[in-house]
Amino acid sequence: MNFEELGLIKPILDALKAQGYEQPTPIQEKAIPSILQKKDLLGSAQTGTGKTAAFAIPILQNLSEKDQRTNQIKALILTPTRELAIQIEENFQAYGKHLKLKSLVIFGGVKQHAQEQQLKRGVDILIATPGRLLDFISQGIIKLHHLQIFVLDEADRMLDMGFVHDVKKILKIIPAKRQNLFFSATMPKEIANLASEILVNPVKVEVAPVSSTADTIQQSIYFVDNSNKTDLLIHLLENPKLDQVLVFSRTKHGADKIARKLHQSKISAEAIHGNKSQNARQNALSNFKSKKTRVLVATDIAARGIDIDELKYVVNYELSDVSETYVHRIGRTGRAGSEGTSFSFVDGLDLANLRSTEKLIGKKIPVVTDHPYHTDNLVEQKRDSNNKPFTPRPKPQAKTEIGFKKPKNKGFFRKK
Repeated sequence: MNFEELGLIKPILDALKAQGYEQPTPIQEKAIPSILQKKDLLGSAQTGTGKTAAFAIPILQNLSEKDQRTNQIKALILTPTRELAIQIEENFQAYGKHLKLKSLVIFGGVKQHAQEQQLKRGVDILIATPGRLLDFISQGIIKLHHLQIFVLDEADRMLDMGFVHDVKKILKIIPAKRQNLFFSATMPKEIANLASEILVNPVKVEVAPVSSTADTIQQSIYFVDNSNKTDLLIHLLENPKLDQVLVFSRTKHGADKIARKLHQSKISAEAIHGNKSQNARQNALSNFKSKKTRVLVATDIAARGIDIDELKYVVNYELSDVSETYVHRIGRTGRAGSEGTSFSFVDGLDLANLRSTEKLIGKKIPVVTDHPYHTDNLVEQKRDSNNKPFTPRPKPQAKTEIGFKKPKNKGFFRKK
């Protein structure tokens, strides 16, 4: 099937052609016709499946076919992170460049004046994070009386980041009569309940469940002591083919530390995480996309909005405690059918996570031993609440006036 067979209008087809789109991905093929028919939709799809285009394209077409005033917000896309919001707005701009519709992205962490001025000039499609949207609504800057389409994107991440209550506040504000599009990579009970509250007789579209990884991604495991992980990363980066590499760190502090050590080895790298300012995060992302920076070290939440079609290499500096996160991480490469490569570093703390991940995806990940830091001496270790190796304290011995002594083994049970 091609995009023409989906019944898309010429301005959108021309824009898709300019973007190099030839055939719709499975979720686009299944979702676009239903959304064009103005049906509610429940979409379950992992990252890298073309989900944004699956809702952006039909929204643009439906809104363009009506002669409407351009100073009213008619479509609202709610998403959890700034980076993802910006990426979605870029897609709306690209697919709708031949249309008269106006789109705008708003998010917190920056001064509101510029966003406020753009809103006053008129917006058809608004992409927003929950906090900034509620702030603008409370100030009377945004009114959603004319809203026709509501999209909740990355619903599971909304739950992870504690935004579900904000989402419910927004649902009480927007018009009851509307088209609802609900997307989530996973469907835990809380998200399923939220979906049932929002959607009316939805069309259900499920593509590539979260337990699967794309066949186009070459996955590998590197057994390495924790103290040698940075040296192993530098060793891999000696290969000039690795010209654009996304590295996942479990913590913000860890991301900064990795980037700093790469800099010391004359490798251009930047870290991106929640403690960075909005400008710093955007600059880092822009530098990485343009390949000015070779390595971007990111935490999971900060990386959610990173969408680079040509990205070929992902490194798991350590595995996440949540097995599904592995699928999301490596899904940043091998997007839309292209090839990708993932490297996962595994030390003693990661062994349990590795077993859980392999069980989830239903296959063993090949182990690479041909590198200078390979080790077979890994022992699974427990962690404390700070994710550090846990070593239980030895039990204290009985103390007497002259020191410590071992308790006597009397060899019988004391009566109760």
